[in-house]
Amino acid sequence: MTFPIFVYGTLRLGEANHDLFLRGRTRSVEPGRLHGAVLYDGPGHPYAVEEPGGTVHGELVTASPEAYGELLVALDRLEGYTPGSPRNLYERVGREVTRAGDGRTVRAWVYVAAPAVAARLRGRGKIIESGDWLLG
Repeated sequence: MTFPIFVYGTLRLGEANHDLFLRGRTRSVEPGRLHGAVLYDGPGHPYAVEEPGGTVHGELVTASPEAYGELLVALDRLEGYTPGSPRNLYERVGREVTRAGDGRTVRAWVYVAAPAVAARLRGRGKIIESGDWLLG
């Protein structure tokens, strides 16, 4: 199943990992919002943690069809995600993301904090109140 990918940290336009992983592999990048999550400072990179009432701001990336499979493998590796592994830093999940331009929602892949990481962040992490890592 091919979904766009919602990015909210170092993969956003202008950030270092955007150029390393996404440049030349995408069809489009547009602003979006993930409702039902809050953002924590990593540090160095953010974690989205699923929480009712929160909103995370980021970008909805549509990969070029010919690059999709390779890109997803590369992003899984970057995000420390292996399906079913208890050592994951993030989990890749399908969630509804709202397009900022027209307000429509689309199903997208989102990397959210894995359960153990989310529990640690809830206990002693620093929430990014704006929900936007670029604003802090």
